Amino acid sequence: MDSPGERLMLFTGRGSPKLAKQIAKKLNTELSKAAVGAFSDGECSVNITDSVRGADVFVVQSTSKPVNNNLMELLVMIDALKRASAARITAVIPYFGYARQDRKARPRDPITAKLVANMLVSAGADRVLTMDLHAPQLQGFFDIPVDHLFGIPVLIDYLKKSPVITDNKDNLVVVSPDVGSANRARAMAGQLNESLNIHAALAIVDKRRPKANQAEVMNIVGDVKGKICLIVDDMIDTAGTITQGAKALKEIGGAKEVYACCTHGVLSGPALERLDKSAIDKLFILDTIDKEDKDTIPKITHISVAPIFAKAIHCIFTNQRVSKLY
Repeated sequence: MDSPGERLMLFTGRGSPKLAKQIAKKLNTELSKAAVGAFSDGECSVNITDSVRGADVFVVQSTSKPVNNNLMELLVMIDALKRASAARITAVIPYFGYARQDRKARPRDPITAKLVANMLVSAGADRVLTMDLHAPQLQGFFDIPVDHLFGIPVLIDYLKKSPVITDNKDNLVVVSPDVGSANRARAMAGQLNESLNIHAALAIVDKRRPKANQAEVMNIVGDVKGKICLIVDDMIDTAGTITQGAKALKEIGGAKEVYACCTHGVLSGPALERLDKSAIDKLFILDTIDKEDKDTIPKITHISVAPIFAKAIHCIFTNQRVSKLY
């Protein structure tokens, strides 16, 4: 992977060790060595074991749970690499935590996504590589280049070979779980239609609360009766929205089967229990967040993003355009 006068070096913290190993394998390289841990009082401890002088360094670390620990660990690693004379440092953040705090929803709210962007730049990051930011305009929060990958092409590459799609080409409806995600669902439907030469329809789950303390009323915009539905979202956190949407598709809309897919499986709190008991027949999640075997259920299928991140890292290292990947 070397080019004249440069070395590609790949590091990881404790946030994404599984994904980082898969990316290294795709790049035909080894993870560089760093001792990452914590002192007895909880302070982050980092020592870069390998020399990085003059190297093009990539640090793979999702800022997922424990969010603050993983974020601080990433910042300290970047600082250590900068002080060790790395030529360029790219923060590879498959899942960018705090992305949902991107505006003032109420008076005196912080804009924490901007704060985190500032911290990464101050620590010494030269660029950021990430996937499916909660709001694409977050790229403007950074004063350094941001390469923003999309999860939909990865999901489509997997799903178009799955019986969920291949056996239901003439009976498929792509569903947005709420009005705010309609553009994402429309993009998914469009790309499926183009790649498979089908005509998947689009539907939206519209939910509203008539009055305070009253249950939400679900309406289905679009015809899903007797159809195979595929819900598309960027992330699943507590799984409330997506499980309620699946229930409405079957009980109100009369859908035959309901599948779902997303980029980021945060799956916090009651998420696994809700999903296990839900009307969702199968859920496809990209592995932007490392999960242990105990943190999943049989109806969840994890799809690797290692290939696309490896290709993006190679493009950055060799100064090729990343946009060709999507």
